[in-house]
Amino acid sequence: MTRDQFLTAPDTALPTLRGAVAGLPPYVPGRRSAGTDIAALASNESHYEPLPAAAAAVAAAAGTMNRYPDSAAVELRERIARHLGVTAGEVAVGPGSVGVLQQIITGLCDAGDEVIFAWRSFEAYPILVELAGALPVRIPLDGAEGHDLDAMAAAVTPRTKVILLCTPNNPTGVPIGHERIEAFLQSVRSDILVVIDEAYVEYAEPGSGPDSLALYRQYPNVCILRTFSKAYGLAGLRVGYAVAAPAIAEGLRRTALPFSVSALAQKAAIASLDAGEEMEARVDGVRKERARMAAQLEAQGWKLQPSQGNFLWIRADEHLQARLVDAFDRAGILVRAYQGDGVRITVAAPASNDRVLRLLEAHAASTID
Repeated sequence: MTRDQFLTAPDTALPTLRGAVAGLPPYVPGRRSAGTDIAALASNESHYEPLPAAAAAVAAAAGTMNRYPDSAAVELRERIARHLGVTAGEVAVGPGSVGVLQQIITGLCDAGDEVIFAWRSFEAYPILVELAGALPVRIPLDGAEGHDLDAMAAAVTPRTKVILLCTPNNPTGVPIGHERIEAFLQSVRSDILVVIDEAYVEYAEPGSGPDSLALYRQYPNVCILRTFSKAYGLAGLRVGYAVAAPAIAEGLRRTALPFSVSALAQKAAIASLDAGEEMEARVDGVRKERARMAAQLEAQGWKLQPSQGNFLWIRADEHLQARLVDAFDRAGILVRAYQGDGVRITVAAPASNDRVLRLLEAHAASTID
């Protein structure tokens, strides 16, 4: 029987995907365009080029790409530990914070276990949970576009294994205050891992969100999740990390795909931490642009919640969202639409931001009641 005959035979049985995989929605990345006149503001990545020290570290390590990287990422973990005042045994790394989150879900959840998170939040949350055979428990955001911690606490059941707190929240930019998380932790069982996802923490104004390290030291069931993809500008290299109790961090390292963080990524991350002052200067520029944009949009009549990420969020129903996205597309500006919820706009260079402001000013009068 030929291959074509085999594939078309009526009694041919091919391997089938797991039910969880067959029904899994794909992760939708921010749209891309190669046009030089396109403002690519759909992905929350740094608009700055890599830090010079990071680029130099990658160039220096390029000659070793025929060798496997250090699977344990010892040097990087030790550097992260010094940066945060923890031990290397409390640090686990992976390919971006989403990779580390997959290690967390895989390491803690059996089939039928529950993972609680706010919604709308990071789109990968339900995908990773369902892929592990666990059950996603979505808790609607409150009226201020933030986490409803009371509702999240009320949703805990005996099957709850992990709770995800995204602060600042993606895509709304709203942080969770320190006291609120502390009160939440006091109400949650200690055998539930509470992950404080701080992918955008560097962009937050001091004091706007939690002191996650202080909470971690007080509550051993806290896990801090961070990334080098955003403020450090290493989105293309894929490296993130978690800080957790040593036994949990060891489990996360065991569930990691071997050699998942390349040698180039490890060297670039170390160099980026060493260039902290330069990175902070870039972050300060984003904060100033974020504040400038928010002030002008509010003056135009748009209702915004204060964002602490490198993006702004406009709540919009399907009709308004379609009109805005169409207008942005025609203007050569790529933004991120969340069906039925709103539009997220990454803060970029001033020239791109000015294009956004001009477009939204032109549409403000016709779209705002």
